[in-house]
Amino acid sequence: VQLVESGGGLVQPGGSLRLSCAASGSIFSINGMGWYRQAPGKERELVVCITRNGDTNYADSVKGRFTISRDNGKNTLYLQMNSLKPEDTAVYYCKTAGGDWGQGIQVTVSS
Repeated sequence: VQLVESGGGLVQPGGSLRLSCAASGSIFSINGMGWYRQAPGKERELVVCITRNGDTNYADSVKGRFTISRDNGKNTLYLQMNSLKPEDTAVYYCKTAGGDWGQGIQVTVSS
């Protein structure tokens, strides 16, 4: 499955962005998908993942601010990011449980 992220960019602290991850094929049968991020000089980390049944697991740093969702009909994974902070600045990647990665998209939170 090929994954393409979109929706990143520059936003002020406190602002919002919605990331999308479009898959080249059906995601209906993919059990797990998730969003990861990598900030400069840091290791890639899990932001949130979601199972086919809708169970989610959020990193403590984004709980209450970020929301993951998946639209199996559109073969798309989403990440709604609210109340963004400068420390959320990173390249964001989507990933399937099978190990497919998107190319990543930059999110910069700065005034």
